[in-house]
Parts: sequence; C-alpha cells; structure tokens
Amino acid sequence: MHTWPSAHRRPPRRTRGTRTRTTARLTASLLTAAALLISACSAGGSTTSAGGTVEAALAALPRSTPSALAPYYAQTLKWRDCGAPGFQCATLKAPLDYDKPGAGDVRLAVARKKATGKARPIGSLLVNPGGPGGSAVDYLQQYAGVGYPADVRARYDIVAMDPRGVARSEPVKCLGGRQMDAYTQTDTTPDDQKERDALVTADKKFAESCGAHSARLLRHVSTVEAARDMDILRAVLGDPKLNYVGASYGTFLGATYAGLFPERVGRVVLDGAMDPSVDARRLNLDQTAGFETAFQAFAKDCVKHTDCPLGGKGTTPAQVGEHLKAFFRKLDAHPIPAGDKDGRKLGESLATTGVIAAMYDQGTWEQLREALGQAMRDNDGSGLLALSDSYYERDGNGGYSNLMMANAAVNCLDLPPAFTGPDQVRKALPAFDKASPVFGDGLAWASLNCAYWPVKATGEPHRIEAKGAAPIVVVGTTRDPATPYRWAQSLARQLSSGRLLTYVGDGHTAYGRGSSCIDDAIDTYLLRGTPPAKGKRCS
Repeated sequence: MHTWPSAHRRPPRRTRGTRTRTTARLTASLLTAAALLISACSAGGSTTSAGGTVEAALAALPRSTPSALAPYYAQTLKWRDCGAPGFQCATLKAPLDYDKPGAGDVRLAVARKKATGKARPIGSLLVNPGGPGGSAVDYLQQYAGVGYPADVRARYDIVAMDPRGVARSEPVKCLGGRQMDAYTQTDTTPDDQKERDALVTADKKFAESCGAHSARLLRHVSTVEAARDMDILRAVLGDPKLNYVGASYGTFLGATYAGLFPERVGRVVLDGAMDPSVDARRLNLDQTAGFETAFQAFAKDCVKHTDCPLGGKGTTPAQVGEHLKAFFRKLDAHPIPAGDKDGRKLGESLATTGVIAAMYDQGTWEQLREALGQAMRDNDGSGLLALSDSYYERDGNGGYSNLMMANAAVNCLDLPPAFTGPDQVRKALPAFDKASPVFGDGLAWASLNCAYWPVKATGEPHRIEAKGAAPIVVVGTTRDPATPYRWAQSLARQLSSGRLLTYVGDGHTAYGRGSSCIDDAIDTYLLRGTPPAKGKRCS
C-alpha cells in the first residue's frame, strides 16, 4: 500500500470499480502535498513556526502577463461534444517549463457542462476533486456536472481540467498492471531486515520506473505549475477572476492559485483543507492521527451492531483496535483467498488499504463491517480486496489508472521526503504508533517512497497569505481522516481573507455530503458572493 494519495477522495461505493462522489485521492495518501517552487519563494515575509522552522510565504506573481506567455493566454479552445449529453471537451496548451516557455508544451484535457439556466451565467466554476492524481474531468462528468445543486449548475459553466501528469493530461507512467499488483502487496510493516530490504527495493523499483517512462514530465508536475495552468484556463475561458471549488488536495491547488494570483480570486471554496506550512513528516503524522480519529468513530459505531466482527456491546474502541491489529498480523503471516481471477490473496497491506478506504465516509462503514466479517469469519477476503481495488483505481482486468503514479510524482516534487531512509523511519515509529496504534507502523513505512525519487523536490513548506484576495471559504470537518481539522484552521488563519466554515462530524470533506447547513452556506457564497458568518459551525 505504498503511496496514499493525498488529498484524498471519497470512499468507494458498493459497486466494485465505481468512482465516488469525490475522487480526491489522498483518497488517502500519506504523502500529502504542500508545494512551492523555489523560484516562487518570497525573499521576505517569513515567520517562525512553533517548531522553530522558518516558513516563507508564497509570493504573488507579477500582475502583468510576461510577453513570452501571451500566446498561451490568447489561445482559443476548440470544443467538441464528449461523454454524456451536454458535456464538451477541449485541449489547452501550456508551457512545460514556465521559465522556458518556448522549450516545449504540455497538452491539458479540459471539459465543461454549460450553465443550464436562462439567466446570464455568473461565469465558469472550476472544480478539482483532489489527489494529487484524481481526474477532474471524470469528476465533472460523473458527479459535479450532474450532482452539484441545480441552482449552481444553472448559473455557472462547470469546468474541469486534469492537472499536468494526471489522467488525460499527458499522464505520468510508471509500473504496469502486474507490477502494480506486486507493489501494492508489498509488506509495509516489515518485521526484519529482509522485509525492510524488500520494501526499499519495491520503492526504488517504482521510482526508477517513473523516471524511465516519464522523464520529460517529472520535473514539471508541481502544484505551482498546475496552478499557473489554471490561470491560463481562466483567461482563455474569458473570466476576469477564478471561481473554484477544490476538495482535499484540490484545496492546496486552489490556495496556491490564490497565493500566486490574489487579485484574480473570485469565489473560492477549499473543502477538506490542507496546510501548506508543515513539512512532509508532520503532514504524514497529522494524517496518521486523523485516520485514528476516524477509526475510533467507526469502532464506537461498529460495536453497536450485531454484525460487528471486531467486538460486541461493551467493547471499547481500544479493544476494537487490538482485534483489528491481531487480524492484520494473521494476514501478514497467512494471506487468505479473495476470489481474484488473477490469483491475488488478501494480505495485510491490501486489507489495511481496504479499511482505510472506508474511513473516508461513514456511509461505507456498513460495507466495511460486512467485508471484515467475510474475511474474519468466512476466510473470504473479496470484500476488503474490492475496497482496496476501488481505492487504487484498479479495474476488473488488472489495469490501474495513473492515480498512484501522478500522486507520487506531484508529492515528491512538492516537498522534500518525509524520510531519507529506513533508519529514520524506525526512529519515528514510536511517534506514529502514538498517533495511531492501529495504522501507525504501516503509515510510517508507506511514507518512505519519496526517499528514492529520481527528481529532487523543488518545493518546501510555506505559508499562503494571498493578500488582497476576495473572501476565501475554507471548510473543515472535525473528524476528517485524511485532512485533519487542524489543517483547515491553520489555512484559514494564513489566508488574509480566509473564512473558516466548520462541519462537526465524520468523513472526508463536507460539501454535498448531507449537511444542508454546509450546502446552504456554500451555495449562498457561490451564487451571491456572501461568505459564511465568522465562526459558523454546522453539524
């Protein structure tokens, strides 16, 4: 289970392979991205964090468009019908390297659903489900273009663009299907030197494969570059300001845009926010604690049901956790059949991925109970394998989307690695185990992969202030497993115009997940430009 996509997506539904309401991939990743290209760093405006490190603030780019970029801003999109009725697709051209606009281009997939109302549209509303690595085009066609509130769809052209290196936008390529199967089954709780060496070898093989197949792209898939691509799209669409809804990693992408182009910020919603001011190890540790918080909530709920395989009435969450860990240890020693036509069995790594996938939405807890019951009582791992496969976007023919490849490529470029080798991981294990007795070991070791990445990171931790920007709504869920609430609090404080909207509840992200209080507040902002009242909380 190596790279956990970062800003994360919604959990899988019951149908195997079906995408979820938000493909925000962190769907759960330990390598959440916070990025800043060195060339965009501010020479001043730094502060000292509680940990004693100096955090630079992301500096805005010049307001005027450099002449070398003028052709990109002046291009015309050629729209064509695609996908379901009412959807259109086009290709946007952007420079591969913004420092060398004439040295080659990337072609970016764009899609839209035109406003359905008769009144004049407010403009375009760009959406991004997160990841990094989640397809925004798929998200638009499968959810946002038909599932966003009717009033919002009536007044906006809903638009999506797969970021560079993702899905249809010159995707990063690494391992093939069978190789990915082996990679996702690598033991991430090594018990001895042999298993530690195997994990390191697997991470190196993955990184080397990405370098061999995507050498041209790997230095140019940073979040800063993706944000600059968004500004070209804004201009080409004819919008003076960017209106945007980003979930999970999409919040970091949106906040980065605001930091680079504060005067071009329109109505921006950042749901399930990330904190760009902390380093990769801290991000991973915070996220580990977030998954533990979500598991504790699941455990409390599980024991209320007669079909809970981890304990009955009177069982404490800590005891539920011990039962799950014991089950994982059993799978580590003896994987069980999973009804897979390719011969895969359910071992500890795939089972852990399946459990974590279900932490994103309490609506999947029943499915998780059933899957755990199948595995623990009937020796049938098919339910947990289905959850894991949906999380990794593995199809029934053994093929994978490029989610995990793009996720690693962006994360490893955006921040220096959390760990540079196994010795550092071993020293950090007590902290990770304290953050999550259930998932700590696995999530610590899973964050080692960037140590062997073929391209050096160009980003660093930084604050995003976006001075002069219009109000930006930052949404945080108090028991969010993938993007802990503290991150939303931090980002809202950093942004000069940040307005925190809190959902007191479970699950990853809040908009469109059943809270009329949250939905009404965001819809009012998108349609009227009126942000939620300061300190507004919903449950």
